[in-house]
Amino acid sequence: MDFADVVDTIAGFLEREKAPFALADAFALHAYGLSRATADLDFVTDGSVRSRLVAFLESQGYETLHQSEGYSNHLHREAAKGRVDFIYVAGETSRLLFSERGAVLRFGARELPVPRAEHLVAMKVHAMKNDPGRTLQEMADIRFLLQLPGIDEEQVKTYFEKSGLRDRYDEIRRTL
Repeated sequence: MDFADVVDTIAGFLEREKAPFALADAFALHAYGLSRATADLDFVTDGSVRSRLVAFLESQGYETLHQSEGYSNHLHREAAKGRVDFIYVAGETSRLLFSERGAVLRFGARELPVPRAEHLVAMKVHAMKNDPGRTLQEMADIRFLLQLPGIDEEQVKTYFEKSGLRDRYDEIRRTL
């Protein structure tokens, strides 16, 4: 996958739409110092752009594999264009996530925003709750994020509590 080209295409569209966005998942973790192999790009953006974004991606040759209010994923037949996934947020979640930027990651000539580490944890907790099969990988990522200097552990704990996963938070804390 030509990550820089795909980033340029998608970021360009979102910027023209004046839609806030940030990297998520593997590349977001990379911005904080945790690198792992990935074959796709993940973004988080405001839900108000979802229908226009999906139409744009389809006009670029992407097939929409799944689409819901909070998530969509798309695959291009050309390997260089690869797979892209989107998380859609709205309301107060969108306001908080995009008003409190964290790290920045450079792709070619672009510097892309990355959510604060606490917001990445929230996304990972949500993923664990919705797909328990992801629990081990998400917990490993969260464990890494919890070791970053200055992370707000109370905020992180709240995300686990709101999702009914406080025992998972305690499990991670015991390993630190």
